[in-house]
Amino acid sequence: MPEDTPRANVREAEMFGAQVTLVRGLITDCGKIVAERKEGEGWFDVSTLKEPYRIEGKKTMGYELAEQFGWELPDVVLYPTGGGTGLIGMWKAFREMEALGWIGTARPRMVSVQSAGCAPIVRAFEKGARVAEPWQNARTIASGLRVPRAIGDFLMLEALYESRGTAVAVNDHELADAIHLCGRLEGLFLCPEGAACLPALRRLIKEGWISAEEKIVLFNTASGLKYLDVLG
Repeated sequence: MPEDTPRANVREAEMFGAQVTLVRGLITDCGKIVAERKEGEGWFDVSTLKEPYRIEGKKTMGYELAEQFGWELPDVVLYPTGGGTGLIGMWKAFREMEALGWIGTARPRMVSVQSAGCAPIVRAFEKGARVAEPWQNARTIASGLRVPRAIGDFLMLEALYESRGTAVAVNDHELADAIHLCGRLEGLFLCPEGAACLPALRRLIKEGWISAEEKIVLFNTASGLKYLDVLG
C-alpha cells in the first residue's frame, strides 16, 4: 500500500493476516511492484481488472439499482471513480439485464466523479479521448481517487460516452464540507470519495445538466471511520 494510506485500512489488512508493505509512492507504484514480483513470489494478482471476480462482484450494484427502483433504472448515477470498477461493473450489469429481458434499453447517464488533484478521466472526457493520460503529482485526501493511471480507463470512458454522461472533478475542500453536511443532515458518515459526489451533483444541477424531476443516485463507497487520520 502507499505509505500514506489511512491507518485503519492498513490495520484491517494486518488483522486479516496480511503482510503489509508500505510503499513511498502511489497505488500505481504498488501495482508495479506486484507485477514485478508475482511470478517469483507465487502471488495471484487481484488488482483492478487483472482478474474477473471483482467486476462480477461490483456489477451487483447495477442489479440492486434495478431491483430497488422496480426494474426501472434511475436517470443519473454519480460514482466516485479511481480504478473505476464500480462504474464499469454497473454498465456490464445493465447490458446483461437487458439481454435477460429484465429491463429495456433506457440507461442512466453515468457520471465519473474524481478529485481535482487526480482527475485523469475528467481530463480525457473533456478532450473526447478514448484513453486517459497518466496524471502527474496526484494529490488528494480521498485515497481511493488517487489513481493516476487506471487500467480500465477506456472502459470507463466508453460507458460515459455511450450513456451521454459526463465527468466532474471537485476539490478536497468541497468534499470535506460535504462529509460534514451529510453527517449533520442525514446521519451518514461518508468517506471522502463518496462525499465528492455531492458537490459534483450541485454543480451539475447549477449548470442545468440535471433537472429537479430526475431520479438521481449517488454512491458512497466506504465509511468515513476509515479516514479519521486524514479528515482531522
